[in-house]
Amino acid sequence: MIPAIDVIDLTKSFTLHVQGGVRIPVFDRLRLTVAQGECVALYGPSGAGKSSLLRSLYGNYKPTSGQIMVRHQGRLVDMVQAEEREIVEVRKHTMGFVSQFLRVVPRVPSLEVVVEPLRNLGVEREKCKTKGEFLLDRLRIPKRLWSVAPATFSGGEQQRINVARSFMVDYPIMLLDEPTASLDAANCATVIELIKEAKERGAAVVGIFHDDTVRSAVADRVHEMTP
Repeated sequence: MIPAIDVIDLTKSFTLHVQGGVRIPVFDRLRLTVAQGECVALYGPSGAGKSSLLRSLYGNYKPTSGQIMVRHQGRLVDMVQAEEREIVEVRKHTMGFVSQFLRVVPRVPSLEVVVEPLRNLGVEREKCKTKGEFLLDRLRIPKRLWSVAPATFSGGEQQRINVARSFMVDYPIMLLDEPTASLDAANCATVIELIKEAKERGAAVVGIFHDDTVRSAVADRVHEMTP
């Protein structure tokens, strides 16, 4: 299998400057390889560094040392050493991220929030609209809410907007931080379907799944992390 992500000797620590420069280690010389079409579940107790690893893969956190080699448009990019503009390009074309929180511009209608990643790739508006409506319907967001900004939505509704937005583009790599948090059983099942479909088209998936049922349904293997 062709690796889409290759994490080599990754080390990360936080320095608490307001507490005299105390260093808190997160992970040390971590190794992880994820193939195309494979889902790896990060597993371990709170504080083990699971979310920190996802944010490092996405380029939000700067590791202390090591490499994160990501296959991007036929070449390898080291997310640790890449310049900001290159990280932005990887996110735009190669790497989707479902976080636990929906962060969008206020007052933008939900449908516009969902279709934005595909619009940014230059896809015509009507095609984006059709796919966005399909995902919103599939995730059981009532049509009356499509023109409403999601800021006032419930936690579960916001999470479904978050999922729909992240699955608008067929990213080769998907990072998932508890994608089924706050969702009922029916919508959990839909997210499981979306993840399986992503794997079938060859996407590499790295996720945190605190729900044992979801983890068992989508993960090909578990990468255990300890504090």
